[in-house]
Amino acid sequence: MNTMEQLEIEVKFYLPDIERMQRRILALGAESKGRVFENNVRYEDENSTLIRKKSLLRLRRDAKTILTFKSSPPVASTEFKVFNELEVEVSDFETMNRILENLGLHPEQLYEKWRETLILDQTGFYLDTMPYGTFLEIEGSEKDIRTYAASLGLNWQKRILLNYLEIFKIIRQTLSLNFKDLTFKNFENIRVDMAAFLGKLEAGDP
Repeated sequence: MNTMEQLEIEVKFYLPDIERMQRRILALGAESKGRVFENNVRYEDENSTLIRKKSLLRLRRDAKTILTFKSSPPVASTEFKVFNELEVEVSDFETMNRILENLGLHPEQLYEKWRETLILDQTGFYLDTMPYGTFLEIEGSEKDIRTYAASLGLNWQKRILLNYLEIFKIIRQTLSLNFKDLTFKNFENIRVDMAAFLGKLEAGDP
């Protein structure tokens, strides 16, 4: 069982053309680690304690099964999305789910995505296809994130500091969607014009 603790620093950008961005990242010298489908489960207790504390407990299954706990740092950032992050790889998704349920937690929300991971030195580039659109996450040090965003021709004011579930909440409320799971099946017959939402999502000036 491998554990890892770190401060997660990242930003997102909406991508109208994900393939073009992939080529740009590869041109910087990044190495693709492949594309996988992710199944994620967000857990809560009966009092919704985690979300009220701006924390997240997630069980993710792709090529591996990872349990992640995220919590807010002591000082918030207006330039980057920053969280304390604890992760552990577990051997069995279903058994871990049963352990969490026996501890009084329940699966609160499901969400899916396709993710291609590209790595350059200590920086991760994640090309994400969500049920409602395509995005790039850049994760690393604050300095490297800003440097690579500029190298990729990305407008810093258009960065997004919300997570995918927060983005979904805005879309869900605006479109009056009657489901809470962020799955490709739920979005089969729904067209989301992400351009109409960007004004609510982008961070703007720091």
